Amino acid sequence: MMRELPAPPQADELSELIRKKVAETQSAGGTRETVTVDWNEQKAHVDVIDLPLSKLYFNPSTHRIRAQRSHDAARDTELDQNPWSPESQDYLRFLLQASPTDTHLRDVDFDALKESLDEFGQNDPGLVTHHGVLVNGNTRAAALRELGVQSMRVGVLPESFTWADINAVELSLQLRRDHRRDYSYVNRIIAMEEQAALGRTPEQIAKEFRIQVRTYHQERWILATIRELIKRSQVAGSGLRLVDWEGAQERLKELQRLYVKLETLDRDQAEILKELRLAAILLNFSKTDVRHINEDFLKEGLEQRLLSAGPRPEGVPQAKPAGVMIPGLGVEVPAASSAVADMKAINDRLLRAAAVVRSKSEDLDLGNEAKEQAQSVLDDAKKSFDEAIEAAGRSARLRKRKQLAPARLAEACASIDQCVSDLVQARTSRSLDEEAFDDAVIKLRSSLLKLAQQAGRGLQDPGDGVAWLMDAVVTEGPR
Repeated sequence: MMRELPAPPQADELSELIRKKVAETQSAGGTRETVTVDWNEQKAHVDVIDLPLSKLYFNPSTHRIRAQRSHDAARDTELDQNPWSPESQDYLRFLLQASPTDTHLRDVDFDALKESLDEFGQNDPGLVTHHGVLVNGNTRAAALRELGVQSMRVGVLPESFTWADINAVELSLQLRRDHRRDYSYVNRIIAMEEQAALGRTPEQIAKEFRIQVRTYHQERWILATIRELIKRSQVAGSGLRLVDWEGAQERLKELQRLYVKLETLDRDQAEILKELRLAAILLNFSKTDVRHINEDFLKEGLEQRLLSAGPRPEGVPQAKPAGVMIPGLGVEVPAASSAVADMKAINDRLLRAAAVVRSKSEDLDLGNEAKEQAQSVLDDAKKSFDEAIEAAGRSARLRKRKQLAPARLAEACASIDQCVSDLVQARTSRSLDEEAFDDAVIKLRSSLLKLAQQAGRGLQDPGDGVAWLMDAVVTEGPR
């Protein structure tokens, strides 16, 4: 969470240099370059100066790489304790040029920015504190350093700004509609959480982020779920990271919508589907595959296939879920069903296995054998889920085929009803093309005859609708 950071080394010397440069700019006369800053619903215009890149510090609290900091737990701890050390600043530089969804890879957007700066130079100024900490322009500074550029144009915030003010300014700049590079998804919802911790209302935060209030609540639900999963994945002092969920935005949003819809109707069903979908997301199934895990998935009992094939902690007998005591009332209410508890147990094993597989060897003192076992758990689960999802897909396609003919006929009926209205209007205005209309009716008769022939095949006891259609064919006679 956001906290006050100590001043960086040689902060007084850098502050004095910045004061002198600002004073020189103000006394030079002519048109001064300024940058506009939104702060406390006011606009401030701050002077832009040129500062040596070697003297500027990357911002440890920037929202741009907040989730990605979990890439390396040891370096993240060092960053918390010594944010201005060369090692911590180098870690920030690494994260700024890494892919938000996979920090082991270099970000193609960073390279595109670097190419643009190399070709066109720096168009927009960055923003720094009076101690030389970059508030806006961290990524540009990293790219300029790689290009060997010696200085950077930056606007200077007032000395009175606290770290809360600094974070608010960074957020307001990032959320401008014309900003070219968005925060990654998890960093964005972390920023919402921080705004809520400052006491801002959901309505205020939604307005700031230009979203609806229900979307804000959805994002908070997703972040809480991610944090719960990270906690459940803990093994040997390590676990999954925030960055591990960067690519799951749409799948998590669809999960939240399904959960909210089902929760009031059947809490156990909602919890089971939540665990199933989270496991499928963890196993990296696509959005279309995850969608097959729905109410029909449970109706067909496909979750039982996963429960019987799923990984279970060795030597741990299944226990009946205990009731939950309501504090202050002394009343016990039923806990989640055993099916929910079983599915959570399976998911916990998968989460811990994923944490082992995705960790670096030095993070967990478990050895290669433990990683191989964890990978085997994930592979077996992937196979079981793949089979269940494929079965659900076949059932969905079968249901669609069963419903296709009635749906087509319903559409035809709606078109005929609209035709009645159009016919009345055409006759009222005397604009009906009677010859074309007659040809269309003949085509309709031919289509109905074909429909009757197919609808009556193999039916011993046809329903009222099909019986009427077949009688109409008999009355019409062959054509």
